[in-house]
Amino acid sequence: MATFIEGITLSPPSVSVNGAQVTAGGFAANRFYVGIGKGQGAKEIQAVFTELSGLQVEMVLTDYEEGGTNNFVHRLPGRLKVGNITLKHGLTKSNEFLQWCLAAALKKPMDRRNVSVALYDQKGNAVVKWNFIRAFPVKWVGPQFTADSTSVAIESVELAHEGLTPDTQ
Repeated sequence: MATFIEGITLSPPSVSVNGAQVTAGGFAANRFYVGIGKGQGAKEIQAVFTELSGLQVEMVLTDYEEGGTNNFVHRLPGRLKVGNITLKHGLTKSNEFLQWCLAAALKKPMDRRNVSVALYDQKGNAVVKWNFIRAFPVKWVGPQFTADSTSVAIESVELAHEGLTPDTQ
């Protein structure tokens, strides 16, 4: 499994409430590790990620209109729907993400990998970890080029997965 790290800044300060130290506002969302498991015969992906988005779970609702009752609609819970995650990082010479995306469309069986994302506090303690089961790439976006730009070339890859399991540390 490959492990990748991104920057550190301090989490919100803690305050004293009735003699107990409480972190005000949660944890800084800029110190995180991403692990991508090796697929069947695949080499390890090496990258430092600058952004991760798409951590979401949504319940699909079904509206049921009962006959004779016109003042409300029953809203019934359905399946959970998990969103795709998007990883962004500076473009590297290896093109490993693009190769994984192309191989996912051409290889049988598809190269699926388990992906984990862990959030750390400023002391280096793991706070929470999310595991994405059997992820595979569904979209790759290369950098935008502008002749007068001095910004870093960023590529992104969007991953679909079969489920999300949270771990609390």
